[in-house]
Amino acid sequence: MKNNFLLSLVALTLIFTSCANDDTADIVLNITNNNGGGGSTPVDTDVFLSGTYTEDLTLDANINYKINGSLVIADGATLTIPAGMTIEALAAGSDVYVAISQGAQIIAEGTVDSPIVFTSDASNPEAGDWGGLILLGKAPINSVIGTATSTSEIAGLPYGGNVADDNSGSLKYVRIEYSGGSADGQSENNGLSFYGVGNGTTVDYIQIYEGKDDGVEFFGGTVNVSHVAVMNLQDDSIDWTEGYSGTITDAYIQHIQNPTETFNSDKAFECDGYNDDFGNNSNPIFFSNPTVTNVTIVGVGSDNTFQDGKIIDAGKYEAVRLRRGTAAIFTNINITGFGEAFDLDGNDTSDPTGQAVVDDKLQVNNVTFTDVTTKFKNDTGVDTLTEADFISGEGSGTGTDFATWGAGWTVGN
Repeated sequence: MKNNFLLSLVALTLIFTSCANDDTADIVLNITNNNGGGGSTPVDTDVFLSGTYTEDLTLDANINYKINGSLVIADGATLTIPAGMTIEALAAGSDVYVAISQGAQIIAEGTVDSPIVFTSDASNPEAGDWGGLILLGKAPINSVIGTATSTSEIAGLPYGGNVADDNSGSLKYVRIEYSGGSADGQSENNGLSFYGVGNGTTVDYIQIYEGKDDGVEFFGGTVNVSHVAVMNLQDDSIDWTEGYSGTITDAYIQHIQNPTETFNSDKAFECDGYNDDFGNNSNPIFFSNPTVTNVTIVGVGSDNTFQDGKIIDAGKYEAVRLRRGTAAIFTNINITGFGEAFDLDGNDTSDPTGQAVVDDKLQVNNVTFTDVTTKFKNDTGVDTLTEADFISGEGSGTGTDFATWGAGWTVGN
């Protein structure tokens, strides 16, 4: 009787109706019995997750979860994930993702011995198999003014506001694999997207591995992240725009050369003061201005000739692109294997990247270059800028101690 009762319970299909107003599909929680017959004890259960949750969702460490569509945690709800869980995503591209809405939270706290992993369900996983993890908050962005909100390119959810210390939850020892499924030529998932996320959010020990688009991207906000490993991405590793002003501390970036020589990783950092890709405000009242400390960037060599999926001049393989008026203070940086280390773009009017250098708001302090052809390239419109205006302490950068803090929970190293 007991075994029969358990089998019947496992075979249930629970259907929850969403009361959200964003037209996301109703929640369907499918529980499929994968056990053999004969009254055996259940040993494996798949739960398919999608839709919008308006109440708290706490995952069970004894259940196998698979994301089979857009999973949206609505305002006021919390997604809690225990340490050690591996959550698979259907290898179906951009429409499979997890989004934590404004006012919602995610509590995903793994440990060095029991990290939390988001990955593809494919038997032979590849970059772009699924979307990624999206957090949306109420912190300031420069694409709108005051308490107005913008809309995310994936999921179409609001983000931004005036709550600098907004709290979207906690991510610790979290690995995201094979993400970056693209919706169209412009809208693409990143491994981990921060849309207007505030500095009340905790982000420490995260890895993005084998993604098709960017690894970590900041659309404004003030969130601080530390111990970030981004490895083998096909596009940019770390990207910011829309007035991002948090801190990035202890980051390790490793690039890949595709064996077929049709692509490799793009920029290690692509840094914009504002976003002009989707009709956002091109005349912001403030620009991106983060602080970046303890970074190691490993490229594929200064003689590399492939980038953005096409053949380029070897000298144009860039580690860090700074443009559209961004400011930033980089300290203790180690860069190996690039044609160009820092490429600055802009003009003397709407894109004042050069002026940020003049004002000491865009600086590099303590940096070491190995196998780098060009350390500083100035295309800002401020022709008087020199390398010495931008870089100090050359030869003193040690980067981050990834061998220590990345041991035991990261892959690909």
